[in-house]
Amino acid sequence: MLLPQVRHRFADVDGVRVFYREAGPADAPTLLLLHGFPASSHQYRRLIDALGTRYHLIAPDYPGFGHTEVPEGFTSSFETLTDVVEGFVKAVGLSRFFLYAFDFGGPVGFRLAARHPGWIAGLVIQNANAYEEGLSDLARGFIANRPGVAGAEENIRGILNLEVTRGQYEGGADAELVDPDGWTLDQHFLDRNVPAQLPLHLDYHSNVELYPDWQRWLRDHRPPTLIVWGRNDAFFPEAGARAYLRDLPEAELHVFDTGHFALETHLPEISTLIEEFLDRETR
Repeated sequence: MLLPQVRHRFADVDGVRVFYREAGPADAPTLLLLHGFPASSHQYRRLIDALGTRYHLIAPDYPGFGHTEVPEGFTSSFETLTDVVEGFVKAVGLSRFFLYAFDFGGPVGFRLAARHPGWIAGLVIQNANAYEEGLSDLARGFIANRPGVAGAEENIRGILNLEVTRGQYEGGADAELVDPDGWTLDQHFLDRNVPAQLPLHLDYHSNVELYPDWQRWLRDHRPPTLIVWGRNDAFFPEAGARAYLRDLPEAELHVFDTGHFALETHLPEISTLIEEFLDRETR
């Protein structure tokens, strides 16, 4: 198997030094890969290897994640993360692309799509929730942590540890298929970025408040969409995947018997589905 040459770069966006991985021909269809929590662009390393000879793949790290460097005083929220990703897209010269949204990539990606609907050629949605029924009781408890709620910051600190990070990778999955480098590296970056993580998690409720707007955007624009989902996700159950079909009845849906990080255990199947989807939508 011929592997792509992956470039590891930085782009300056209003004082934020955004780290990103890039592979593939610049004139090929582009897939922008937006990572989740507690991950970084590292989570897409194998997908980039699988697809990066035929397509243009580009995966940035958000502020407060991975290798991205932020100036002193930067305040993390889902709006500011979207501001940076929006600036990043402009900085690297993208104008039309497919968007892969996973976990936190949903809130960032849907905000980006609402700002620039013309940028979005199609969506690949993987365990990125936009519906009330896609929230487990565990997720609802997490979302209840917000500024002004007693004990909220302590609750957030309680999930920024190795046990929880590892559990997000291995929970509901075949642990023998999960590369321990993923959760080990994630924890390294979490430990470095606790001050950025706290306000971001306390802001998660803002995403749920925007669900009706995102659903309306999907109905109005009907982007070609591939949905792939790990059904054993402790935060976003399978009902969240199926809810998209209300607004995108022509979307393609595939559910896998795995957890949150479905690419860790089902890369061959998911990468093939993405390849077929991109081929079909770019003929």
